[in-house]
Amino acid sequence: MVLRVAPLLPAIAAQAARADETRSIAPEVIAALKASDVMRLSAAREIGGLAGSIEEIGENLEDVAGACGSTAWCLWNHLATFHLFCGLLGPANADLLGQVTEARRWVCFPAGAGTAVRGRPNGESLNLTGVAAFGTGARYADYVGVSFVPEGERSVRFALVETGQAGVRIDADWKAMSLRASATDHVRYEGARTPLARSVPFPPRFRDTLRDPAFAVVSGRYREDWVALSDLWLGWMAVGVAEAALTETCDGIQERRAILGVKMIERPTIHVNLGQAGAAIAAARSVVRDVCRRTDARIAGGVVPTESDHLEQMAAGMTAARLCDEAMRLILRVLGGNGLREGPAFERRYRDFQAMPLHINAHPDRVAEQVGRNRLGLPTENPF
Repeated sequence: MVLRVAPLLPAIAAQAARADETRSIAPEVIAALKASDVMRLSAAREIGGLAGSIEEIGENLEDVAGACGSTAWCLWNHLATFHLFCGLLGPANADLLGQVTEARRWVCFPAGAGTAVRGRPNGESLNLTGVAAFGTGARYADYVGVSFVPEGERSVRFALVETGQAGVRIDADWKAMSLRASATDHVRYEGARTPLARSVPFPPRFRDTLRDPAFAVVSGRYREDWVALSDLWLGWMAVGVAEAALTETCDGIQERRAILGVKMIERPTIHVNLGQAGAAIAAARSVVRDVCRRTDARIAGGVVPTESDHLEQMAAGMTAARLCDEAMRLILRVLGGNGLREGPAFERRYRDFQAMPLHINAHPDRVAEQVGRNRLGLPTENPF
């Protein structure tokens, strides 16, 4: 695999602590990412992208997460949501998608709980008013995807909007303990404008539409559902955070002494806990890698995914996060109160990790239920 983000990792890691303190990723890191090929990894060759494999994208995100969780979170959102945008906008908007890809523009998709946006046609333009929540990377984005309801209608549509205009305001209101520089902010549309041609239908279970061979797509890779891919990549990020925490703990414990001067590296319980943590992380990596490879083989073979394929992807991300959560708790047990008192990077990594299994796309209460229904032969119910 080609790790395209590798040259940027030292700069990403160097600003991680400061980004956490200031709640904003260093401008030079954002600029370097926007200038790099990693921005084009999830874009198909048909629109000037690199058509990176699902596994390759995951490995890049694993490395970025090990350097800075917040930076990885924003990059992950860009790569996953651009996959969605390409599927939604389709061949009719290939020129626009190509422009975004070629210029390495950053995108995000604020559409979390509390989102309410209305659209009103105005000649060849569309005017948007309302608020969209959970805009991960919004303050760094050049374009935002908008799910909205047209005036006088009930069906949902989607449009792509440039952020630099006066009608778009980004509120820096992400105050969580985790991923504090991820800029998961609210985006307010106050008469924002975009060409009406960039507006397309956005049915609830769009993955079903994408699987229809009669529905035209820019590339066969976009028949894979973006939510499921985001879960796979989230699993890779969980591995990156946990692996970095384990490596730092093993390096930092070499000369550490416990009460009464006993060397911690000689204590059997240290060996047991770190051994279990390492095994859990290795298992998590194997889970997402295996499903990524099956996904890549399906894309290469032009095979349309099924609902079971979709759920396998989601379950893999959910499981990887659970295994890494176990590993992080074992590492915390090893560090103990004294390790936390001295303020290692683990404290930041531990906080950052908390958001990963809680993300709605991979939340165990949501994913496991649908996997169980599918195994019982019942229809799945999740709209996305």
